[in-house]
Amino acid sequence: MHELSMAQGIINAVLDTANENDATEVTEVTVEVGRLAMINPEQLQFILGVLVENTIMDDAEIKFEEIPAEIQCYDCDFNGEAILDDKDHYAPLVKCPKCDSLNVETLNGKDIVVKNIVIEKPDDA
Repeated sequence: MHELSMAQGIINAVLDTANENDATEVTEVTVEVGRLAMINPEQLQFILGVLVENTIMDDAEIKFEEIPAEIQCYDCDFNGEAILDDKDHYAPLVKCPKCDSLNVETLNGKDIVVKNIVIEKPDDA
């Protein structure tokens, strides 16, 4: 299950950052998920919910932002957002919206990135 390893990686990154900043609680996490990351977002959200139990992320709101697939077309030089044939969630076809070519280079949209972490720190009073 690819989503399990991704979820664990996200949690490890968040907890490492939280610990480095002496956090007592993580209240919010924003994760960017590329359209071509080949991840089922519902499964990822479910697994994250299970794995954060009994951690300082337990009550955190986890938000997802979808990152579009951006391409460079070798046939017509189009540079921008691609057309995706999502019939197969795990292997979408990436096409140029200008000339319908499949001869493209993917520039963006494959990554999963922890974009933002909101933490609580102890009062130093």
